[in-house]
Amino acid sequence: MNYTADAKRYDTMAYHRCGNSGLKLPELSLGLWHNFGDTAVYENMKQLVFTAFDNGITHFDLANNYGPAYGSAEKNFGKILREELGGYRDELLISTKAGYDMWEGPYGNWGSRKYLIASLDQSLKRMGLDYVDIYYHHRMDPETPLEETMGALDQAVKSGKALYVGLSNYDGPTMEKACRILEELKCPFVINQNSYNIFNRTIETNGLKDMAARERKGIISFSPLAQGMLTDRYLNGIPEDSRIRTDGRFLKEGSLTEEKLSQISALNDIAAQRGEKLSQMALKWILRDGVVTSVLIGASKPQQILDNLKVLQSAPFTEEELKRIDEISLQG
Repeated sequence: MNYTADAKRYDTMAYHRCGNSGLKLPELSLGLWHNFGDTAVYENMKQLVFTAFDNGITHFDLANNYGPAYGSAEKNFGKILREELGGYRDELLISTKAGYDMWEGPYGNWGSRKYLIASLDQSLKRMGLDYVDIYYHHRMDPETPLEETMGALDQAVKSGKALYVGLSNYDGPTMEKACRILEELKCPFVINQNSYNIFNRTIETNGLKDMAARERKGIISFSPLAQGMLTDRYLNGIPEDSRIRTDGRFLKEGSLTEEKLSQISALNDIAAQRGEKLSQMALKWILRDGVVTSVLIGASKPQQILDNLKVLQSAPFTEEELKRIDEISLQG
């Protein structure tokens, strides 16, 4: 084990209480959705994790099928834990999920008790852990009874394999129903994970954001930069090393319409007036009203993490800035 954490790692990070629980999340968390699969460079993965932890990012977010290939992000993160970070386990907040396609046949998808319990066992084995801190159901299942899915999450906690549970990609009404079931089971449901950014306001329109605030549950947002659109990456065209060119699974070239590029440019102007990069302003916007607990950032280079951390020192928005951001991003 060669890695030694920076002794001052907690000096600059802000930590927010997750709803009405005892759990605190760093203002920025590191998501392992991209750049931790078998197609990535292991040494770079280590440097991403070290840079995050050295700067107070204690929360690392995974899912069973993050890769490619499925399971490889957990496997690679488990190797980093085993070889470098094992001595810091009690300072780390590690989450994983199940709910999307994972393995062949009828039992490797959605929200059955069989799938959720089996997947958690597999995830723990890949990461070399006895438990995860948060176990999420990854998406709503229109066919499995909600009582069964919530019962599986409760079983994960009562078996000692998870400390808290969360819901991902739920809407407000379904989250409220799930909350009542989990309350009755006395299961510690503390957090919702949803896509949320300047361009994607779904949790504002489907009731999730308001319901989470009402029920005093945390929210952690993923895709805060809209897969790179809310950065300066595409202001002058599509770079050859961009995700559109090298991956293309999540951001398509067709998404960058003339209208969208015009919006990005106008938002970038506001960020420049604030003395910030567009990416930093986009992260600050998510945290603007105190309802979102933490923002999940992704990174392919350590410097991107350091750039994102500058949001911790950025100024609050003025009412005029917020109004202008809405006018730009909601037009059309």
